[in-house]
Amino acid sequence: MSTAALAAPPEVRTHPIGLVPAVLVCGAAVLLFGFMVPWAGYVVLVVGLAAAWLTDRSGRTSRLLPDLSLIALGQVIISTISVAADISYGNMLLMGTVLGLAVVVPYVISRFVFGDRVIRFPWRTGRRWTRVQWAYLLLVLFLGWAILPFYFITSGVYTNWPTVTEPDEIARLFVGVNAVGTWDELFFICTVFALLRRHFPVWQANLLQTIVFVSFLWELGYQSWGPLLTIPFALLQGYTFKLTKSLTYVLVVHLLFDAVVFAVIVYAHNGWPAIFLLAP
Repeated sequence: MSTAALAAPPEVRTHPIGLVPAVLVCGAAVLLFGFMVPWAGYVVLVVGLAAAWLTDRSGRTSRLLPDLSLIALGQVIISTISVAADISYGNMLLMGTVLGLAVVVPYVISRFVFGDRVIRFPWRTGRRWTRVQWAYLLLVLFLGWAILPFYFITSGVYTNWPTVTEPDEIARLFVGVNAVGTWDELFFICTVFALLRRHFPVWQANLLQTIVFVSFLWELGYQSWGPLLTIPFALLQGYTFKLTKSLTYVLVVHLLFDAVVFAVIVYAHNGWPAIFLLAP
């Protein structure tokens, strides 16, 4: 995708009052995925969308309801299944289908019903990665290697992922970890963050998408004091995408981090690969 295709979306009317429905819609993720109380999450989503309708109707904002409805729809689709780590073949197929729909359905509605191009997946920007970007990738690997074993093992959250000993199980865990990591960027960054950026300053949109991102990761298994890691990670991914405008780059960052996650989970269950010198 060329840089020209990354032009800013059409202007919309914005107003600080629009934060109220946005916080409600994004905050519903805490109930849906954090506390796993779907009915309460749905109620908050409905209230948030009603508030967006009122702000649009008042003329203070425009197109806030359609954009927040896409975020809400994605969350509802995800909430129809458990996203707890389960690498059985049947569950991987089910989870892949549902998470895929959570990306595809909002995109199709935005593109072909609303006639927007806000949701994009910019794989190619025509720009070479800078030395700083390459150095950041190395930093991500190092920080993951240094921090993740301590987190997973001392908190015990590695048990949220199944014990894998057979080659087939290890392969499925590797595929699952990387597939979900890829989906994270397609939904939270290219969909949720992109839609929010249309209405709010980058820092506000980034904080809002982080609420949804971290709530999902909590249900996935990053619990205990995991938010101390996942909140900065989600914020940095949003900020990195804003700077680079490159899905490819933020995806590489995420998959490098997830490669360490995969290795740590296998190590915590089996004692190998013994590459974590700082592991407890």
